[in-house]
Amino acid sequence: MKVIRYTMLLLLLAATTGLYAQDSTVTKKKISYHFHIYAPPKPGKGYITTGGNGPLLSFADMKNNGEHVRNIPRFTMFFNVGKNYNYDFSNNFGIFSGLNIKNIGLISKPNDSVKLKQRVYTLGVPLGIKIGNLRDGFFFFAGGEYDLAFNYKEKYFLDGDKKSKFNEWFSDRTDLLMPSVFAGVRFQPGFGVKVQYYLNDFFNKDYSETVNGVKQQPYKDIKAQMLFVTLSYNFTGFKCDPGSKHYHKSNKERKGTKVIIEKRTEVVDK
Repeated sequence: MKVIRYTMLLLLLAATTGLYAQDSTVTKKKISYHFHIYAPPKPGKGYITTGGNGPLLSFADMKNNGEHVRNIPRFTMFFNVGKNYNYDFSNNFGIFSGLNIKNIGLISKPNDSVKLKQRVYTLGVPLGIKIGNLRDGFFFFAGGEYDLAFNYKEKYFLDGDKKSKFNEWFSDRTDLLMPSVFAGVRFQPGFGVKVQYYLNDFFNKDYSETVNGVKQQPYKDIKAQMLFVTLSYNFTGFKCDPGSKHYHKSNKERKGTKVIIEKRTEVVDK
């Protein structure tokens, strides 16, 4: 009986030692990111993509009573977002529309001491065409857009110091509706360049205000034609990790130009 008991104790000790050795193994997780390319649905089906504008570089041709007004190109990254509804008739021709929020404006220096920063937030509805390799390559797009100006902001600087600022909702200082035309190119896998030109003046020439009891029309003799360039107009979007609960794979997608970021976790024994 003692032999049996000793044998069982030895076996139990050996098993415990083995489990301890196994538990003492260090487990390390290795995380890597993989980029998969997917294209829009096949022609004949509508689909929604992330569009809109990225960073904007605005330019203006300004004159006061026919005299050139010095102005500075205006760069802004926020707040420019949008969505596009696309319909492709073939692999090489399609149309699109959507909604875009843009931050557009200009910076002028009427003289050496004064600097003005004037901008509006707009909600735009584009309508355009796409021609080229819509599935996974280079294509050209062009069209027109109507913007609704819903917030105006102005900053006044004197000798480099900010002296005043204000903003107005649905201000009369600019036209409520701002029509424009645009054109651009899209590069694989979804980034591109777009130029947009506004057909009307930035300021409303009929705007009037009363200052110290005197009625004034500050923009009556000012002409300001504006255009901007954006380096990030696209027709694609990011999808989340296929392993997460928020991922829903569409059977309409096929390999091409849509970028998906996939997170992989590997267990490495050390």
